[in-house]
Amino acid sequence: MRPNGPAQRAIREAQNKSLRLLEHMTGLDRGYLSRIERGLIRHVADPSVQTIADALDVPIEAIIHKEKT
Repeated sequence: MRPNGPAQRAIREAQNKSLRLLEHMTGLDRGYLSRIERGLIRHVADPSVQTIADALDVPIEAIIHKEKT
């Protein structure tokens, strides 16, 4: 999946969650989460994206780019 890093960051910040807290909630490395948010990682495994969405309590569609058909 193609993560929408800026959307993920905006949601996280709106919820007043730090990267450190998101790391704790997801079990994913803080540096990895930061690179996703900065758009440096273009493809993320589906389970990781779902884990982030669950931690942010948003539908997965809120933090990914829609695939063009």
